[in-house]
Amino acid sequence: MSEQAEGPDWLTNRDVVLLRDVATAVIRLDGATRLDSFKLPYPAEAQRALDRLVLRCLRDGARPPSGVPELVRWCRTRPLGSWPLDRLPDGLFATDDRLINAESGEPTQLCQELAVKEHGDSTGRQYDRMVIHEAMRACRDASSPESYAAFRRLLVTRPVLTEADWFDISTDLYLDPVGFLIEEVYAPVPVSYRRNDAYLSCGRCLTLLTPLTEGGWWCERDQCRHRGTAPHGRLHHAADVGVLRQLRRPLRQFVSGPGQAETALEIELRSLGLAVEMWPGFDAYDLRITFPDGHVWAVDVKDWAHPGLLGRAATPVRPEPSYDEACWVVPGFRVEMRRDYLDIFARERGAHAGTLALLTDSQFIRAARRRVRGDRGADARITPSDSTEHGADSA
Repeated sequence: MSEQAEGPDWLTNRDVVLLRDVATAVIRLDGATRLDSFKLPYPAEAQRALDRLVLRCLRDGARPPSGVPELVRWCRTRPLGSWPLDRLPDGLFATDDRLINAESGEPTQLCQELAVKEHGDSTGRQYDRMVIHEAMRACRDASSPESYAAFRRLLVTRPVLTEADWFDISTDLYLDPVGFLIEEVYAPVPVSYRRNDAYLSCGRCLTLLTPLTEGGWWCERDQCRHRGTAPHGRLHHAADVGVLRQLRRPLRQFVSGPGQAETALEIELRSLGLAVEMWPGFDAYDLRITFPDGHVWAVDVKDWAHPGLLGRAATPVRPEPSYDEACWVVPGFRVEMRRDYLDIFARERGAHAGTLALLTDSQFIRAARRRVRGDRGADARITPSDSTEHGADSA
């Protein structure tokens, strides 16, 4: 189904609007203080969201949260489907979807996404876009697309920097045009990440792990948690690393995370002998893949928790640099977590997106392998005519 289903727009559903108000309040609270240690006065968004939820509960005869701390407990302990909101569309959220992670007390990616679209000034999404746009401007002024690619790769591959790392990148000539941005986007790491005078990086995604009060460590990346306990990576002893810096959260969430999926695709595609250009045309899209016969695919990688919000955000891949076919790609774990992910995306994709197809990373790689083998049937294409089978799962 390539067009949105007829009927009321679920984004204007009163209970969805209320949940988005709550999500925005959670992000604002988290930005002002830790969610487990409140300070008065609360951000205005938090009090407004609480007031609206209390009024809704009282009208419907349900017990409301007694205050902002209990509202936050709801967000952490209650799946969204269990909230007393009887007009939420069926199937909109998965069984265990929450606004705050039960283990760590951090806002979930779903919370970030719900807050982003309706309340841009209340989330970090504007920040990451501002940084990327400023990097584009600086690298265009320097006539150096290589500098832009180097900056993007830095954000993906080095989310944490020791003082020695900091010296290394300060002497990288490719990064000269964006040196002023690097100073801004890497911030000193809070002591809340430290245990026994050391910090620990995730062995998979390289971000810092959060120590849990009951012991153990927690990774902020959804994909890492889906794959199981995060492997221990680099241990940073406070006495040895000097000032430890990490990317600010909006960039870790919206740039580094998807960027790791992008570079993973790059590695697999290059292993097939394909020419891959990363972030071509100053990030017109994510990957430009050229086959031996000159046929070109363009790809944008999207790592969103909610497929409906992703569908509503769908737009055609930019036409330049030119290509023959284009699609969006989502990490496969999103579909493993929610089997109806691709169907919901297709249902919510608006007419303005044309016939944009969404494939998982594994489906995309399979299609590339077929084309490399010389196949010329539909399975060797990524155009929407194949998307009815979601990328033709057979090998």
